[in-house]
Amino acid sequence: MIAALGLLIGIAAGLIFSPTVPAWLLPYLPIAVVAALDAVFGGLRALLDGIFDDRVFVVSFLSNVVVAALIVYLGDHLGVGAQLSTGVVVVLGIRIFSNAAAIRRHLFKA
Repeated sequence: MIAALGLLIGIAAGLIFSPTVPAWLLPYLPIAVVAALDAVFGGLRALLDGIFDDRVFVVSFLSNVVVAALIVYLGDHLGVGAQLSTGVVVVLGIRIFSNAAAIRRHLFKA
């Protein structure tokens, strides 16, 4: 309940204040969103499997975002930012689809 309330407050604040993202942060935002989605789908899968732990979820969420951003940052400084960004999206995308498949199997028992 608290998480849903926090989500609604965050959405409302975003719509009311209409925040802008600094230009230097723009390359990292899509990667951070994909990393966060990976953590959310992993948390949902863990919840359905009965092994969810809120501390593990928070650490996973934050570490996914930080590590993905650091990989993209390193790639930018090495001159291969696009390749590493693509690699991060592919790896996290595979994990998201794997978790989504497990969630679907759990929900539909198929």
